[in-house]
Amino acid sequence: MGISSSLDVSASGLTAERVWMDVISNNIANANTTRTANGLPYRREEVIFESRGGNSFRSILDSMRGDPISHSTGDGVKVAAIVSDMSPFRRVYMPGSPDADKNGYVMMPNVQPVMEMVNLIAANRAYDAGVTAMNAAKQMQVKALSIGQA
Repeated sequence: MGISSSLDVSASGLTAERVWMDVISNNIANANTTRTANGLPYRREEVIFESRGGNSFRSILDSMRGDPISHSTGDGVKVAAIVSDMSPFRRVYMPGSPDADKNGYVMMPNVQPVMEMVNLIAANRAYDAGVTAMNAAKQMQVKALSIGQA
């Protein structure tokens, strides 16, 4: 694995984590949206990641057990899809709401703000780890270039 490919891997992770943070932000912003264009409450979205190169972590790990120098370590990650969470909506008793049914219950989005904040913290930490890995790779490139100057 070359130094430039490590930058590509880190960049792909940063891009994927940024998409995840955007989706989480959208979920939090719509946590109280009881009616969307289709007439239903907002449905929480989730991000699905997959390997960019098609290799699983397990296959890369198995291939490196013999000779770690001669094997590729993967091509990074990408967002495979953004899917709707099909868990049921919450029912909340709010008889004065214009969206209430005849019994006074309103269908609320299936977004749990606390869970979204935990996901946001995880995505932020993963993003920070990617930035750290990218900075380390840049520092290695600078050190490699300075070897011949002395």
